This record gives sequence, C-alpha cells and structure tokens, in this order.
Amino acid sequence: MAKKDSGVLNLDNILFNCRDILRAARNSGSFFEKRDMMLTLIFLRFIGEKYDDGIEKLRSQLIEQGLDPDNEDIRKAFFDDATFTDGTYNLPPEARWSTIINTPAPELNVALDTALQSISMNSKQLKGCFIEGTFTTRNLAANDIKKIVDEVNKISHKAFGEEKDLIGHVYEYFLKEFAVNATKEEGEFYTPHDVVKLIATLVEPFDGTLYDPACGSGGMFIQSADLVKSKQGNLNSINVYGQEKEPATYRLAKMNLALRGISHNLGEMADSSFTNDQHKGLIFDYIMANPPFNLKSWYDDNLKNDERWQDYVTPPESNANYAWILHMLYHLKPSNGVAGFLLANGALNDSDTIEIRRKLIENDKVEAIIVLPRELFITTDISVTLWILNQNKKGGLYHGREQRNREHEILFMDLRTWIDNPVKNEAKKKFLLSETQIQKAADIYHNWQSVKTDGKNYEIPELYKSVSINEIREKNYTLIPSKYIKFVDHDLEIDYEFEMKRIQKEFSDILSAEKDSQRMLEEAFKGIGYEIKKN
Repeated sequence: MAKKDSGVLNLDNILFNCRDILRAARNSGSFFEKRDMMLTLIFLRFIGEKYDDGIEKLRSQLIEQGLDPDNEDIRKAFFDDATFTDGTYNLPPEARWSTIINTPAPELNVALDTALQSISMNSKQLKGCFIEGTFTTRNLAANDIKKIVDEVNKISHKAFGEEKDLIGHVYEYFLKEFAVNATKEEGEFYTPHDVVKLIATLVEPFDGTLYDPACGSGGMFIQSADLVKSKQGNLNSINVYGQEKEPATYRLAKMNLALRGISHNLGEMADSSFTNDQHKGLIFDYIMANPPFNLKSWYDDNLKNDERWQDYVTPPESNANYAWILHMLYHLKPSNGVAGFLLANGALNDSDTIEIRRKLIENDKVEAIIVLPRELFITTDISVTLWILNQNKKGGLYHGREQRNREHEILFMDLRTWIDNPVKNEAKKKFLLSETQIQKAADIYHNWQSVKTDGKNYEIPELYKSVSINEIREKNYTLIPSKYIKFVDHDLEIDYEFEMKRIQKEFSDILSAEKDSQRMLEEAFKGIGYEIKKN
C-alpha cells in the first residue's frame, strides 16, 4: 500500500513511490534488480545535477573575468571539454540528466543505457559501475519508466535545500530496505552511520591511506571523508583503498564514492579479499572495516600457507573472524598503523583461535576492545565488538596529542547499557549512538592514551578499565570485557536492617488495614440484620 501523499515534497515518500511503481510494473525483475535500477537512476540524477552546477559555476566565473560564456569560441574553449577541480565529472550530452529527463517515454530505456555506456567509456574511475543493458534488458513499459524518472527528478538539493547528506540519505534508504532481506553471511550488509562514525572518531583517519577489505557500499570511506572535512577541510589528504566480493555492492561503492568526489582504488573487479587480494603487498596507515560475521565460505586449500598468517597459524576453516584480523594486520603499516573493525563477540574467546589470540596479545597488537550495545544494526540484534589494533603503543605525537607508552596494556570498554536513543518508525527495535555518546567513548579512549594518564588506575566500574597483560595471561587470554571490568553488586549497597523494618511496617499496615476493613464490613451487615459467622 502506498503512503498517503501529504502534499509536501518528502524524500522518503518519493523513494517509496519509486519502489511502489516498480512493484506494480511488469518485467521489473527481482528485488535486487529493482534496487540496482533505482540506485543507477539516482546516480545519473546526482552526477547530472553536479555537472549542471559545475557548468553554472563556470559561467559565473567567466562573466566575472569579463568573458562572454555564450560566445562560440569561449564555449568551445571552456564548455565542450570542461575541466572541474572539485570531483565533478564532465558529461557528454547523451549522459546529462537534462537529456534524459527530456527524452520521450518510449525511448527512455535505450537513452538510459546509452548514458551509462558513455560514462563508462569516458571515465576510468566509473568503469565497472554499471551492468551493461541495465534498462533495456528489463525493458520496462514506457509509462512505468517515465513515472520513475519523473519521481527521481524531484530528488534535488535545489528542492530539499543543502541537506548535509542528501545523497547518503537516498542510498541509506535503499540499503536499509535491502538489508532487511539479507544476512551478514551474504555480504550485503548495512553498517549504520553512527557505528561508522564511532570507528572513525576513534581511529582518526585524517591523512595518508585508508583501507577496507570488505568495503560494502563505501560507508567507511564516506564517513571518514566527512570527519576529515570537519577537522581539516582537505579531502585530498586521504587516499582510500578497498575490496568488495559482491558485484552489485562493488558497483554501488564505486558510484557512491564517485558522487562524493572521493578518489578511490577498489581493485579491478568484485572478488574475495582472501582468495584474490587485489592490494597484495600494500600497507596502509588506517584500516576500518565491518567484515561479515562468522563467515563460513572463505577458505580454500591455496590459503593454507598464505603469507598473511605465516607469523601465526592458519585460521580455522570454519570461521573467518581471525582470518580477517590477520589479513588486516598484514596490510597495516608496521611502524604506526591503526585499525578499527567490528567482529561478532564470539571472537573474544573462541577456543579454536586461542593460539592466534595469545600471539596477538603477546605481540602487543591489540589496543582496545569495546563491546557495543545490542540492536544497533538492522539485520541482527546481537551485541558486537569493536577491536582496535595499533602497531605503535610506545607513545609519541599522534594528531597533535602526546601519547604515553601503553605497551602491554589493553583498554576494555563495555557500552551495552548505552541504549538511551531508540530509533522511531523502524520495523524492529533499534537504537542509535548519539553524538554525545560517540564523543564520550572517544574521550575515554584518547584520555587513556594521554601522557597525563596512569594506566594502572584507569577505570570506572561497569564502563571501562585499563588491563595489564599479566592479568590477561591469568585469564588465559580471553578478551571478554566483563572478565576485567568491575561490575558493582548493587545488592551489597542495600541497608538490610532498614529494609527489613520498612517491609515489616508495610506488612503491619496492610494487616491493620485488613482488620479495619473486616470490622467495617461486619458492622455494615449487622446494620441490615445479618451476622457474619467466623470459622
């Protein structure tokens, strides 16, 4: 059932209308094919509007310089092969949104595929973003494709204002709708913005190189870019590298990053980071990732003696959690690389990975273990863990902060009680980490690193604690935070003598009230000639 139109231009309503049209259309394909068509259309809309904005800006600049932008020679020199410095792509006429929106309905499917082919041929960055024949293969009825294009045409920053993340909102809507039907094992998984922002705020990928071996739609990169802009304002100071196994998600990531003007290298194709590491031998300053939890189908015999785990042991075939850890450690800059990534809680104490975990701890690679609240994610309600690996725990200057020597210490945090922000209008119960909570977690972590901090006494019961390697050894290398963080037995705070007297008084008052009620009842019956017989 379509949502009732309130008459107000609402982004979610427009997106819902598009889905509603596709559901009713013949030949629209599977849910995933519908999603791919929609995301491709939205990409064309946004890249086209960005081009139009670039042309308008160029016209204004020429006029300011005393040049006539309508002069034929000026047009040939500046507009026929326009160059933009802000990541805007120069589009040939057939790929511009102004061409698409004015194409007659019966010709739209062909026009859209022509636009995609033209963009792929003219841009190395955008090559591989699209499936050849996306629209002509489905060949929607002229009326259906026209209605969808007209709906997408309404999605514009000119209509909605300079919303901070208009593009992200649109992508998030479809990713969430898809994620409801997916599992983490399938590799199509939506990581909420607040969780990504928490990782980025802790890791601080302000410059250098950033890598994500399971990059999905590119959310880690986009949130990091937003953080860079908020802190330093120079997006060119960071280069992103990634890999994604799922072809549709790989294409989506390339589109998403292109729209943001983020230079990227996602490899030549969609493929597994384990069996076809497309960045083999490269090391990175930062790694941020949310790899598939407890992935089963990751191993083949060629990985038995792989160089990524030659200093440890081969991770168990039954579960890829520690394969991800060692893969990321292999790619992490040996001198001072920092990695933040999510794993299922089972990785904290798996019995079949204890040798790898022991060596990670003894080699001083693990810096922090942070258990997150349940129900932050759309497709799972389990509590997951944020791991931070750090190749340099010896201290020194880092992003303008003087850090102390933290060798043989690990910071444990337990944020499971941070469920103060329920998300409304979701299909299932879901919580959100607030800006204040994200900053509080970052402050706990960064203060722990500070030269002013005594690591031996850094703790707040039920929230965090700095733990020495000796204590971790004593507990057989478990990384479960509750094994180290003090949890107050609130029963011990009770004044039992006072409580017993209070309970006795309440019970006495109840008995007294019952006797009064009984007496009043007997008197009432006597007044009308009856007498209550007592056993």
